[in-house]
Amino acid sequence: MELALNQPAPLLKRLSWFDWLFSAIVAVGGLYTLSRFGEYMDIYEKGILLTAIPAISVFGWFWKPFRVLFIVVGAISLFSISQYQGNLARMEEAFFLKYLISSQAAIMWMCALFSLATLSYWAGLLSRSEFTLKTASILTWSAVTLGFIGLMVRWYESYLIGADVGHIPVSNLYEVFVLFCLITAMMYLYYEALYKTRQLGALVLLVITAAVGFILWYTFDRGAHEIQPLVPALKSWWMKLHVPANFIGYGSFSLSAMLGVGYLLADRGILASRLPKQEVIDDMMYKSIAIGFAFFTIATILGAMWAAEAWGGYWSWDPKETWALIVWLNYAAWLHIRLVKGLRGPMLAWWAVIGLFVTTFAFLGVNMFLSGLHSYGTL
Repeated sequence: MELALNQPAPLLKRLSWFDWLFSAIVAVGGLYTLSRFGEYMDIYEKGILLTAIPAISVFGWFWKPFRVLFIVVGAISLFSISQYQGNLARMEEAFFLKYLISSQAAIMWMCALFSLATLSYWAGLLSRSEFTLKTASILTWSAVTLGFIGLMVRWYESYLIGADVGHIPVSNLYEVFVLFCLITAMMYLYYEALYKTRQLGALVLLVITAAVGFILWYTFDRGAHEIQPLVPALKSWWMKLHVPANFIGYGSFSLSAMLGVGYLLADRGILASRLPKQEVIDDMMYKSIAIGFAFFTIATILGAMWAAEAWGGYWSWDPKETWALIVWLNYAAWLHIRLVKGLRGPMLAWWAVIGLFVTTFAFLGVNMFLSGLHSYGTL
């Protein structure tokens, strides 16, 4: 009887009026998009849009902060779009576009806020200041908000250049590095709230700041922020599914690696009194890898189906495909040893850290050093 009383109420009975309002906003926005742009979509893109409506709603029900993020990003993105008045040249004329919420301005603000958040997390960790750590969390949320606004507005800007140029902004290294920063940060913020600890942000934000450094170099040295037309093979609805799923995997694996660093530091008595207990770090690391592995598996299957449509075969042992398989096998083995053999401790933490280098090569190194069918994001 006591166990039954302690069980949470069914999900629908736990929903507040704001949950239902959020779902209504998502539904109205999705259906308006379908009515306004449905003639430009094929049956698969319409299916993706209609499936996204309940998926986003349920995600917002389970993770409450996402509701506010979604509404704020949507509102500011729409305001930014209205400032263009159908003319891309307005980017240099309108105050808000020039300095705040054009795609490039918003992404640069994202980079600055992530850098400030990293410094704040370290200051809070070393000084044991809860106020500073809370400030770091706010800065991280702000960076995520500006980053998503940047991607949404960039999507619109691509269509202002030309209907044949317009595309979802996940098509090159510049765009996916922004996506990587956002996904990794969101996953960390979820675990931060779930485990009620902010101390690990100092480590996790390091990998995001490294990605920010790449974005800045790629922008100012290579001009990679300029919107380019898609190569023919990327003009597919598969990209809308395959790339985001892939980067949920990459973000999860990167997060787990930094958690592994935290575990190893605590194991050696370095910052041990400031970091969470090793059992907590281990559990976060396991859940991060489990989620990443699930999405990376889905992304690999979707990629094989896309390859069959684009190139006539599900698998061609292209360098990107080969390294994706290596990444998959690496984390499959990690999960097998932990779940079946029950192994815990420093060895798995080291494995997670080394996995970051394997993942980084699959993500970036293949584009730098190898050539193949996936050579769309060369440096």
